[in-house]
Amino acid sequence: MTTRQTLPCRLDASLYLQSTARNSHPRSTRVALYSHDTMGLGHMRRNLLLAKSLTAANDDTTVLMLAGAKEASAFAMPRGVDCMTLPAISKDLAGSYHSGHSRLPLQQLVMIRSAAIRAALESFQPDVLVVDKVPRGAEDELMPTLEQIRREGRVQTVLGLREILDDRPATLANWQATQTLDVIRDYFDAVWVYGDRHVFDLIAEYDMPPDVAAKVHFVGYLDQRRRADFNGPAPAWMSAVPAEPYVLCAVGGGQDGVSLARAFVEAISVTNRPAVLLTGPHMPAEVRDELHERAARMPHLCVLEFVPEGDWLISRAERVICMGGYNTMCSVMSFGKPALVVPRTLPRQEQYIRAQRLADLGVLNVLHPDSLHPSPLIDWIQSPLSSHVLARDIIDFDGLNNVNELVATMSDSTNHILERR
Repeated sequence: MTTRQTLPCRLDASLYLQSTARNSHPRSTRVALYSHDTMGLGHMRRNLLLAKSLTAANDDTTVLMLAGAKEASAFAMPRGVDCMTLPAISKDLAGSYHSGHSRLPLQQLVMIRSAAIRAALESFQPDVLVVDKVPRGAEDELMPTLEQIRREGRVQTVLGLREILDDRPATLANWQATQTLDVIRDYFDAVWVYGDRHVFDLIAEYDMPPDVAAKVHFVGYLDQRRRADFNGPAPAWMSAVPAEPYVLCAVGGGQDGVSLARAFVEAISVTNRPAVLLTGPHMPAEVRDELHERAARMPHLCVLEFVPEGDWLISRAERVICMGGYNTMCSVMSFGKPALVVPRTLPRQEQYIRAQRLADLGVLNVLHPDSLHPSPLIDWIQSPLSSHVLARDIIDFDGLNNVNELVATMSDSTNHILERR
């Protein structure tokens, strides 16, 4: 009988760490970016912009994105960036989680995602892990990974937050229910707020205690103009976009943008202006079909469902009607476009608060969703283009550069830890 020889495991991450520590040359910077992506594409798109900025600033930086949106695979990944897509979890308008495309029970799906995240990070061995918005991950899926990271003490952990989460009572209630402040204390080295403190002071608005507030960096808004450049041949959909100045309507992921999309089509049928409607990939299929049928009878209206290069559309629009999500607002402000914002107010007030704060600064116009009707859209579309305050003149938009510098500092700290081992 032949004795079977046991071969050494070549996938042991600890062996890699030991060899790295012995190497006299510091290894390249590795950054992991996590987004739960249970509603819309905003979290993933924000992380993709960070990844593009980080790798452009430093050729030695490698980024691994962990994303819950299947649409992540449709985006062109910059050199040095790759993405692992997690099984989908969806969130309804009431804020409850459900299995996305799978028939598996939610908790089983969460276990699969959690194990995949942990295995990926064990192999990737990041210097810095940036978690977008949800410190525990969707349904606590990040906690096993965060606990392991804290035990090992090697990875710098960051919680990345958009500048506004919700109104004050809802945010404080959520933080208490999810023990968010304790999680930040115990598992995160820093909190990056992607906004300007003079627009919304997250520390003051949400009564953040001093020990947690000490970890906060207001890095500035993220300049979306870096998204508009892309390489390769022009996608086929670009040929359908009007060559002349057009009105753009963008409704985010689309799941809660049906009313705005329909009102916009009615308004364009009256104004006869060249127009583009971007429905988003999550708008119900029957509504998208309805809008395409209307557009077929309106030669000046182009309806697109999902394009990775949405900022290209904003950059070329004459004016924009949109919802009030973080990325869309950053794009409108980055490109200095006149905008009429119709924010959603459910399941949270975040978009309305953002739109109102920016309107108070003269950067854009706001229409409350309760007043949504074709008539105010028609009036705004037909109104003369007047000068408006350029956001970049009065608001900090240096977030990408500041994040690049923070990551470089954190990476140096991680390399020192490795050298001591």
